Amino acid sequence: MTTSYDRLYVEFVYYFNVARDYFECHEVMEELWLEEGRHPLYQGLLQVAVGLYHYRNGNTSGSIKLFTAALDKLDNYPEDALGIDLGQLRDDSRLYLNKLARAEEQPFAFYDLDIRILDAELEALVEELRLHPPEPHEED
Repeated sequence: MTTSYDRLYVEFVYYFNVARDYFECHEVMEELWLEEGRHPLYQGLLQVAVGLYHYRNGNTSGSIKLFTAALDKLDNYPEDALGIDLGQLRDDSRLYLNKLARAEEQPFAFYDLDIRILDAELEALVEELRLHPPEPHEED
């Protein structure tokens, strides 16, 4: 069975896993989220990326808000969705959120999360972008 993935979704996974550009993750996923009728799964993925973006930029409270909102949405979906290991991303996000909650007493260095790809087609599409990176999206 072949699944076709929206190009914006593939770009989101590329920016998340390869480029580590969480601002671009937000740009492409917001566009997809609006196109797809504001699907909560897309919004949850977008919020994980923005949570990382905020923490990388020193905004711990903003990061806590985004990870909390993301988990509220992502918890409603199966372990694997959209060709990725959503369960693993939720577990990793929950761990990040727990560390963020204690960051004042136990500071920790920013680190990236990975979206584990389960579907070979999605893996191939992301690899294609790694070899031929997309142009960053223009702001409206």
